[in-house]
Amino acid sequence: MLLPILLLSAAGFTVLTTEFIIVGLLPSIARDLEVSVPQAGLLVSLFAFTVAALGPFLTAYFARFKRKPLFIAILLMFAFANTVAALAPNIWVMAFARLLPALGLPVFWALASETAVDIVGPDYAGRAIAKIGFGIVCATVFGIPVGTLISDAWGWRSAFGILAVVALAKALLLWIYLPATHVIKETVTLRSQFGLLRSPLMIGHIVLSVLVFSGMFTAYTYLADILERLAGFDGTLVGWCLMGFGAVGLIGNSLGGRMVDRHPLIASMVFCAFMIGGLVALIPSIHSTLGLAAAMGIWGVTQAAMFLVSHVRLMKVAPHAPAFAASLNIAGANLGIGLGAMVGGRVIDSYGLGSLGFAAAGFILISILLALLLMTVRSGPVCANAG
Repeated sequence: MLLPILLLSAAGFTVLTTEFIIVGLLPSIARDLEVSVPQAGLLVSLFAFTVAALGPFLTAYFARFKRKPLFIAILLMFAFANTVAALAPNIWVMAFARLLPALGLPVFWALASETAVDIVGPDYAGRAIAKIGFGIVCATVFGIPVGTLISDAWGWRSAFGILAVVALAKALLLWIYLPATHVIKETVTLRSQFGLLRSPLMIGHIVLSVLVFSGMFTAYTYLADILERLAGFDGTLVGWCLMGFGAVGLIGNSLGGRMVDRHPLIASMVFCAFMIGGLVALIPSIHSTLGLAAAMGIWGVTQAAMFLVSHVRLMKVAPHAPAFAASLNIAGANLGIGLGAMVGGRVIDSYGLGSLGFAAAGFILISILLALLLMTVRSGPVCANAG
């Protein structure tokens, strides 16, 4: 039972690294392609908005396919897209290279999560997805910062080139070791799946994901720029800081996996409350080694936890269609990521880098208020009947 989950976790590492590696490379990409950092940040928005707009539809359609060839095909597409990114001569080709993997990410992440839950059962969904989510945490612990270090040493294009090779290697591993799977249970109809969107409770949970991820990525999208321009760090030190940020996320992933199985909304509020503290303290502590480490540590733990908590929270609301519910979370989260990147860029242009933490905290505060409101709504699962 464990090996398939670990294989999917390793593949998830590559998938999520492809989405987020650009965070550490934005300053270098902007300089090389001769655009501003906020303009380069729109590449984050493009990826995220594509996932948000098409993710649920693609997931609902591909849920009927056998998992093994589907996952392998997605990884091959990621390898091609990262190769294009490594060779991109301008921002437009780079945008195309970011568009392609955005089509595959929601399908992989939602169906891999459903597969993990099928293996262990719904009572241990949080722990199972925590194992899949370990690949996400590793993407922030190793993928993003190592990409930054590679960029500093050999250029940002080499980071995408290496990621393309890694994607090919993961596709080969899945082909050799992942057992062939069948669609075990009858596929829930498209009408029933999209009928979930008639539920105010489901809509509320999706909006909560949008708010949480808007807050996180208003600041996180530009963290490398903050560390370069405000803290005065060089590219190598920025890479190590990002690695530390991701490393503490291992703690958040573990805590989130345990807390979300007990009460998803309470877990959301607890982690969001601590996240506000980290975000608000970041800029005032920028020139204090201990203060900066503490602020980034709190932020890193809570951010990793909220990736997992948000995902499981939606799946528990609709246990009869967990993959589609997961895709709705992925869509909402990526809508938030795109909005956050755009809001962060506007904040930088209008108020400066120093205001990002406070703008981000505002989103997170609103998300806590929404979670409190959702706790007053009937907590049972959304009805499967779509009419």
